[in-house]
Amino acid sequence: MGVLSCGTTMLDQGVFKNIGSVTWDTTAKTTGFTAVSGNGYFVNTTSGAITVTLPATPSAGDIVGIKDYANTSDTNNITIGRNGSNIQGAASDFVINTEGRSLILVYVDATKGWLATGSAKTADIADFVTATGGTITTCGDYKIHTFTGPGTFTVTCAGSSYGSSTVDYLVVAGGGGGGGNRAGGGGAGGYRASGFGPAPLQGTALPVSVTGYPITVGGGGTYGTCWTNNRGSSGNNSVFSTITSAGGGGGAGVSLPAFTGGSGGGQNHSVGCAGAAGNTPPVSPPQGNSGSARTSPLNGGAGGGATGPGTGNNPGGPGAPNSISGAVVTYSTGGARGTDLNIPAGSPAPANSGNGGAGGNNGDPGPAPTEYYYGKNGGSGIVIIRYKYQ
Repeated sequence: MGVLSCGTTMLDQGVFKNIGSVTWDTTAKTTGFTAVSGNGYFVNTTSGAITVTLPATPSAGDIVGIKDYANTSDTNNITIGRNGSNIQGAASDFVINTEGRSLILVYVDATKGWLATGSAKTADIADFVTATGGTITTCGDYKIHTFTGPGTFTVTCAGSSYGSSTVDYLVVAGGGGGGGNRAGGGGAGGYRASGFGPAPLQGTALPVSVTGYPITVGGGGTYGTCWTNNRGSSGNNSVFSTITSAGGGGGAGVSLPAFTGGSGGGQNHSVGCAGAAGNTPPVSPPQGNSGSARTSPLNGGAGGGATGPGTGNNPGGPGAPNSISGAVVTYSTGGARGTDLNIPAGSPAPANSGNGGAGGNNGDPGPAPTEYYYGKNGGSGIVIIRYKYQ
């Protein structure tokens, strides 16, 4: 048995108190165990991860030492179970995930709990965000929570600056529906993201706290018909924490103008004015672009997209490639224009993309066999949250 004197003092009711020493147990631990104050332990994770549970009901000055015995804690982590007390001021377990690290923990008080001191470095323990909610996948050292419908992103550990304490996000709103009868394409759902996608559109990662964050995923707007309700409706907002992406503007109808939105809807074939505005309400970086005016008396305008305005050309304003999910996917593309030609105006916008719906064609059948000129529904939105977890 060896002894390491910390030589560390702490303030106790106005006086300095000697913490004392750690007596090291030289028999390496290979399975989980509960530590005893005053002892140090060599923890061997060669065969798998191990949890070291700290003493229950500790007193000020209690001390525990931990050392990675076989330099394997980077592969098989050592988890420090808090056993009801805070560690570094957080009500969550800590993880040693760096090869060969040693750690001295001293219990101070109920607020801070166990603090790293003596020969240890605070960075020897890394506290990461942990959370539940949505469909969870992993990609390298990151966890990804995908919401294609309403839910709750529940944070159970807010992390620390030595592990992770912020999350990146992709929040895409529902796209606008396309207008009927040679009218405008729907605008793309608002696009807001951090850490991924085109650099000019990247916002700032969000800090999180231990709480539940309600998730709203906006549905796409409905298509316009020929003679009644011939303007597409706007998409619905998507929301995560302080981030709200606005639904895409519905495309114009035969005689009704397009709607503004995350990206604006395209104008109708009989009106020469500009398409509806995007980035409405305004945010920075902008969440979308405007739709376009008609390109001729026979063609409506295209909906705006995340990275550019509508131009009257299929498939509308360009979307934004984003790899937050681990694969590159393009979100928030504007809906195609309507046309007088008897050709398809475009497929219905994909779900969970925030794409705008295409405008209707003169001669393009709608959902019912006897109906013509219908636009297309907008695509529904999506919310994706990603953070480092190890």
